[in-house]
Amino acid sequence: MRLKGKVAIVTGAGSGFGRGIARRFATEGAALLIADIDPKAAEATAQEIRVGGGRAVPICVDVARDADAGLMIGSARDLLGRLDILVNNAGVTHRNQPLTEVSEADFDRVFAVNVKALFWAARHAVPILAAQGGGTILNIASTAALRPRPGLTWYNASKGAVVTATKSMAVELAPKRIRVNALCPVAGETPLLASFLGEDTPERRAAFRATIPWGRLSLPEDVAAAATFLVSDEADMLTGVALEVDGGRCV
Repeated sequence: MRLKGKVAIVTGAGSGFGRGIARRFATEGAALLIADIDPKAAEATAQEIRVGGGRAVPICVDVARDADAGLMIGSARDLLGRLDILVNNAGVTHRNQPLTEVSEADFDRVFAVNVKALFWAARHAVPILAAQGGGTILNIASTAALRPRPGLTWYNASKGAVVTATKSMAVELAPKRIRVNALCPVAGETPLLASFLGEDTPERRAAFRATIPWGRLSLPEDVAAAATFLVSDEADMLTGVALEVDGGRCV
C-alpha cells in the first residue's frame, strides 16, 4: 500500500503499459482517474479496478488538446479530491518506414500526443501540485530516445524530447517539491508493437528479441513495477531520472 491515500491520473490507461500501471497503482492503494481516448477501454480498466475493490473513474480525453487536458486535471481534483501523481503515458507512433515516407499528418500526431501533451498537462497540473505542497510527474519515454532504431526516426525524436523535457522539468520544479522522472521501456506487448516492427510476425519478433540481452520483450507489469517505485515516497531523492526498463538493450 505504498500509494495509500494518493490520487493518480494515468493517461492511455485503457490498454498496454497504461493499463498495467493503473492496475498496479490501485493494488498499492491509489485512487485512479483512468484517462484514454477510447471511452470503452477507459471504462473497462476502471471497472476491473472497481471489481477488485479499488477506486477508479474513467474519462475520455485527447491528451493533445488543451481543453481536454484541463478537463482531465480538473476532474481528478473535483471527483477524487486532489492530485498527487500524474503519469503521462499516452503515446502513438508512425509505422516503421523510411523517414522521408512518414506523412506530415503522422508526424504532427506523434509530436502532439508524445510531446505537446506533456506541455498541456503541465500547464494544468503544476499549479495544483505546487499549491498542495508537491507531487510527482512520471513521463513514459522509450529506449527509442536512448538507442534510436532506423525506421522510427520521428518517433525516436519525440521520445528524445520527452527525456530532455523530463530533466528540465525536474530542475525547474524541484523548488515546488514536484519530482519529475521518466521511464524508458523497450518495446513490449502493447497495441503499438506492430507499428514498431513494421509488421508483427514471429520472425520480426524473434529478430528484435535477439537484441535484448534478457531475451524477452517488456510487459506492462515490468513498467508498472518501475512506475510504482518512482512515484512512491521511497524514491523521494530521485528526480530527473530516465530509468531504462529494457532487459539490458541500452547497455
